[in-house]
Formats: sequence, structure tokens, C-alpha cells
Amino acid sequence: MTTLLAQITDLHIREPGRLAYGRLDTAPYLRAAVGALQGLRQRPDAVVLTGDLTDFGRADEYAHLAELLAPLEAAGLPLFMLPGNHDERHQLRRSFAHHGHFPDTEFCQYTAAVGREGLQLVCLDTVQAGKGHGTLCAARLRWLDDELARLAGQPVIVAMHHPPFATLIGHMDRLGIVEGVEEFSRIVAAHPNIERVICGHLHRTIYTHVGGRLASTAPSPAHQVCLDLAPDAASAWTLEPPGFHVHAWSGPGRLVTHVASIGEHPGPFPFHDGGKLID
Repeated sequence: MTTLLAQITDLHIREPGRLAYGRLDTAPYLRAAVGALQGLRQRPDAVVLTGDLTDFGRADEYAHLAELLAPLEAAGLPLFMLPGNHDERHQLRRSFAHHGHFPDTEFCQYTAAVGREGLQLVCLDTVQAGKGHGTLCAARLRWLDDELARLAGQPVIVAMHHPPFATLIGHMDRLGIVEGVEEFSRIVAAHPNIERVICGHLHRTIYTHVGGRLASTAPSPAHQVCLDLAPDAASAWTLEPPGFHVHAWSGPGRLVTHVASIGEHPGPFPFHDGGKLID
């Protein structure tokens, strides 16, 4: 049996009527993403939101976010949230206290079961309050190591906002994780039950290896970071096609990730007509 975990990230929701960066209404994009999630042919077992849920971490922004996500909650889809550098973790915890996932600790990090086949989602808080970059302090790394040891033998997806690797997009790498990356990599390498490390922050699909495991970032349902690998590339975004990831786990070592596009597209059309290839 296959377990499906949908990942959406970097929503940047503002208060109703307010624009991100003074020019982008992100709410319609999230509505479209919610519709696309509901329209998947196979229903996800859960949805993980890997940070930058709002633009400034304000209570009114989280209230708007809750309204936009309401159809998923009404459908009974578990929602697992992580803060990003645009969030305010204490307000996030207050606004979504009814989820019951966030522990009453300094960091918004926790473990949750996904589906019925034993897949575990370990959500790791990388936020440095008031900063754009992330950090993994000794306390967070110790918690991660302990959780992975506790889950030994069970398949794990580690979710975090800031990616623990360089992407070569210079202005974003300067806002990456500035502390703890090497130790994080050592911890990942020491726990063979990790199936994938999934991240947000980059507003793009990117893959590489960390500690011998595949690590990835996902696109935003709204705006994407421009693909420019120059070290001095301008900090800029674009309205490239939005999307999200669907992680499909069917057994140890068998995690397959699909990039789902958001929007209306022609099709589907058949490849064959009555068993014959259409000419």
C-alpha cells in the first residue's frame, strides 16, 4: 500500500487585501493549490507545509491562512506545519493550537505518523528569530538525533524550512543555514531509516544529497525564485508555473517524488485509440 504525503511551501499569505512585496496577492494562488490538492486522483494521507506560511507572522495573516486551508481540514486531511523565516513561531503555535502538534517548548518541532503503513514525519525547526537565515543549534540537533534513534527501524521523512545544502543561488544561500549543517549531515548519515530530507525556502524544485540521503526543496504555489546561479545574482522572483510535491512511499527505499503543477491545462488526451497508436 502506498502512503502519500503532499508538500506545499512558501505561501507568504498576507491579511485579506494586502499584497506580498507590494504587488502579489498570494491568496488566490493558495486557493488554486488547495483545489489542486483536492483534485488529485489519489487522496494524500497528509499535507506538510514547510514554512513561510505567512509574510510577517501576524495573527491576521494566520487567520487568513486558516480560512484558505479550511477546505482541506473539512475534508479530514491532517495538516502538519513548520515555521519559516517569515513566520513567528509563537503566533503560529497560538493560531493553530487546535492542531495539537506543536509541543510547549522553545521550538516548533515534533514527530507525526503519516498514513497507516508506519511512515514517520520528523519536523525540524530551523528558524532564527528575526533573521532571514536559519540555524541548527546544539539543542535542535540533539533532539533530532534522539528522535531518529527512537524511530530506528521505521521509515522517516525529515521536514525543515531552510535547506541544509548550498543551492548555488547566491542570495538565497546567504540566507541558508549558518550553523549546524555539518553536524546535521553526520546525524543523517548515522540513521539509515531516513528516506528523504524535504525543505522549503527556495521556491524551486532542487535535488542533491546530504549525509548520503536525497534532499529536496519544493516550488511555491505562488512565486518562484529566479533561476540564476551567479554568486552575485540579483534577489528576484518570477511568476513561473506554481506547484507542489507529492511524496509517495511504498516501502523501505521506495520513496518517489512527483512535481504537481497548479492551474488549468488542456487534457488529458489518450495516447491510443482502440489499442492503436494515434497517428
